[in-house]
This record gives sequence, C-alpha cells and structure tokens, in this order.
Amino acid sequence: MEQIGAFAVPVVIVAIVILGIIKRVPVFEVFQTGAKEGMFTVFSIAPSLIGLIVAVKMLETSGFFELLSGWLMPVCSRIGMPPEVLSMGLLRPVSGSGSFALLGSLMETYGADSTIGKIASVMAGSTETTFYAVTVYYGSVGLKKTAHTLPAALLADLVSVLLAVVVVNWLG
Repeated sequence: MEQIGAFAVPVVIVAIVILGIIKRVPVFEVFQTGAKEGMFTVFSIAPSLIGLIVAVKMLETSGFFELLSGWLMPVCSRIGMPPEVLSMGLLRPVSGSGSFALLGSLMETYGADSTIGKIASVMAGSTETTFYAVTVYYGSVGLKKTAHTLPAALLADLVSVLLAVVVVNWLG
C-alpha cells in the first residue's frame, strides 16, 4: 500500500501533463497562471491566519483551555465524558495540529481500543477546525462577516463532541 501511495502523485502529474499535451493545452503557462493565483490567495489570507495563530497560542499559553475544562468537568462527567477527552473537544475547533498531537498522546497513554481512545478518535473525525476553516475559506474570497457561519459551525462541533461520547459509550 505504501508503494501505491509513493507512486500515486507522480503518476497523476504525468497523466495531467500528457493529457494537456494531447488536448494542446499550454501546460506550463496554465501551471504558471495557477501558481500566480495561488500566491495571491496565500498573501490575501496571511493576515487572518497570522491573527488566528497568535490567538490560539495566547489561549493555550494563558491556560484558558485548562480553566474552561475545570468549569465544564462536572457537566461532562454526567454525560459519561472522560476528563481526558474534554481537552480534545475544546481544542479541536481551534487547532488541528494541537488536537491531533493530543489525540496521539491519548492513544499512546490509553490505547486505541480504550473508551478514551475511541471517543477521541470519533471526535477527531467528526469535528472540524472551525476557526481555521472559516479564516481560510472566508479570507480567500474576501468575506469578513461570519455572523451565521461561526455559531452554526461551533454548534455542529458541540453536537459532534456530545454524540461521540454518547455513541461510543452506547456501542461500547
């Protein structure tokens, strides 16, 4: 399977170039145009991304997530959420890399077949890095108003976290 993955990207690139030549498309010029548009997109969303990264680091460093976890722990214990996965539910909408690092740590500590491992895995697969997605996608097209998107996306994340706990506890 690893060998297939190693050859997939070069095969796709070669196929695109060959198909472009067959259809008489100026492949290199089209590539350059796409690369220029991509660079413009990167520069247009960079300020939003930098702001998001700074805000996430400030929240992590200040201990905000630990404080919030302490406040939410009594409620979470009533629905059967292990305290170890509460941080995953709080971190996932804010930081994809941070939540996957936490997922790896939970897997190493408790194992993939543990209740904690299962709940964390379902959370990772069913939630979104909401703030990153809104920043990148809205920033790339120049939208600044997220009046309905952000609350709806965060509500979807909350429902996903709660259902991950309920479904994993129900199915065992």
